[in-house]
Amino acid sequence: MPHPLRVGLVGYGSAAKTFHAPLISATPGLELVAVASRRPDQVRAERPSLEVEATPEALFARADIDLVVIPTPNETHHALARAALLAGKHVVVDKPFTVTVAEARELEALARDAGRVLSVFHNRRWDADFLTLQALLDEGRLGRVVQFESHFDRFRPEVPQRWRESAASAGSGLWYDLGPHLVDQALQLFGQPLGISLTRTTLRDGAEVDDYFHALLRYERLQVILHASTLTAEPGARFAMHGTAASYLKHGLDEQEAALKAGLFPPDADWGRDERDGILTEWHDGQPGHERVPTRRGDYPAYYAALRDAIRHGAANPVPAADAIAVMRVIEAGCLSAAEGREVPFAAEEVVA
Repeated sequence: MPHPLRVGLVGYGSAAKTFHAPLISATPGLELVAVASRRPDQVRAERPSLEVEATPEALFARADIDLVVIPTPNETHHALARAALLAGKHVVVDKPFTVTVAEARELEALARDAGRVLSVFHNRRWDADFLTLQALLDEGRLGRVVQFESHFDRFRPEVPQRWRESAASAGSGLWYDLGPHLVDQALQLFGQPLGISLTRTTLRDGAEVDDYFHALLRYERLQVILHASTLTAEPGARFAMHGTAASYLKHGLDEQEAALKAGLFPPDADWGRDERDGILTEWHDGQPGHERVPTRRGDYPAYYAALRDAIRHGAANPVPAADAIAVMRVIEAGCLSAAEGREVPFAAEEVVA
């Protein structure tokens, strides 16, 4: 029986503690063995079994590490992933993949040449409500979709002191933070848009970077709106999808992040459960009929299970670099749109031999 894939974690900040360490530890066939951190006492206090390396380079040099996970500030993703791939490791990079498309493409080519699995942690493909929405589309319940709105709204009026809020950090701000989640979901549903128009701005007192965005992705006979704000005390629908046969509205955010922050980990019996069901509205004889659609269970653990199988057995990469590059193309085009106040059209992506 093969030994578990041994995992090294770069950094022990919020993303590492909240998402990656618990999900790796809950995945059969993966073993979290070491972390690179400048705060060894904190790591040992919370996870005494983990070995602590002083630098990422020391972690990458370990012969007993098969997979490196990089949930670090966005501007460090490219250099760290590059170094890990050159050290012969399989690599997971947290979203956003990189800060630029050029960096993302370089990493994809490097992984391909090295024969290593490179994957990006777009975990919200496994949100409970998104899985439910995909199922409704697969069943054809809405007919031809003509409008889709995806909102990720929070009420956080105070500006925290962290790199995500600092103008000095490349890839900071809400568009780079939540935009990749919403863009990836839209691309999974509808593919590449024909163009993007983005507004992003600062709303909170003292904010240095964008804390609000509103993006319009244009498709043939379809409008997609992606929206996020830090000053929405009473959020509207998380998802609103309208088609020629019906509409679907769902309120509330997926519960898995909140569960992880509360110290609940898979395989907890209630893992991934969302008690807030969506509503499907269909018209019959001139009258609306409303049907409650049970929300499927969310499944963040599916990402690392699929990654394990991709490395061990050559199964499909759960989020290949090509998917994450497609997201970064939209993110980068959105930046240009916001800066120039115009729609930025998309050319067809070139095929890499």
